[in-house]
Parts: sequence; structure tokens; C-alpha cells
Amino acid sequence: MTTAIYPGSFDPITNGHLDVVIRAAHVFEKVIIGIYDTPEKKLMFSPQERVDLAYAAAKNTANVEVQLYSGLTVAFAKKVGAQVMVRGLRASADFEFEFDMAMMTNKLAPELEMVCFMASPQYQFLSSSLLKEVARLGGAIDDWVTTNVAYAVKEKVKNLK
Repeated sequence: MTTAIYPGSFDPITNGHLDVVIRAAHVFEKVIIGIYDTPEKKLMFSPQERVDLAYAAAKNTANVEVQLYSGLTVAFAKKVGAQVMVRGLRASADFEFEFDMAMMTNKLAPELEMVCFMASPQYQFLSSSLLKEVARLGGAIDDWVTTNVAYAVKEKVKNLK
């Protein structure tokens, strides 16, 4: 059985992320959304909130799990028995970052293969950071996240005011 991890902060998970998850779930027997607990960025949601939002968003895809992790992503991959790390590529700017990550991953865990899924055209521009900025400024985000995520983001924004 081929297990893939899809690591990230997912603050919050977007439809672009879900698009990659669903496509990966068609390729691999098991996909684990790995939610990194303490990335070096300003987060809107706690680790448990991010897990809960991702779980609810991906609940209709049978071979997808959501797990919180800390430390090296390659250590998480080994812990869960993953052979593949899934990444999404939006544009050429993502390529350089993902290429560097692939090279470092290969040095740390040569047995872990990286597979990149090109973002679907409707999500080429979408990022969690951009989504949160639009929400903070009162813009509509419903087309880019699931209903539960849109509600959670709107509540967080409302509580920030």
C-alpha cells in the first residue's frame, strides 16, 4: 500500500489544498494531511482548529486522514510509513521553493519520493495568506473554501475587530 503525506500549515485549508488532496487520493491508497503544529508564520487558527477544519473539509474522501505533527516532516513521514510526499505547485514562484525542499528531503530521506500536483487553473492564485487578507478586509471568500472553513474564518475576523 502506498501512503502519501501532504504536509503544510493549512491555516486554513482551502479548496486549492482540497483539490490536491482529492487528486492525490485517486493516485495513492492513503493520503495523510499532515498539519504542522508550529510553522514560522503568524497563524489565525490553533493547531487543533486547523486539524478540525481540515478533517471536516476532507471527510468525504474515504482514504484521507488528518494528523497533527511537529518536528521534521521526514520524521513524520517515517512515523506514518509514507513513501511519498505530495506538494501542490501554483506557479513558477512555487517551483523554486519546492525544488529546494525536494533536494533537502532527498538528502534527509532519500527513500521518500516527492510528487507535485499542478494547481488547477481556478486555484493558481489562491493561498491561505491571501484568503485571510481578503476576509480581514471584508471580501467574500466562500468560493475558495468549504462552508465550515468560511464560517470559521469569518468568526475569527469578527473577533479580531
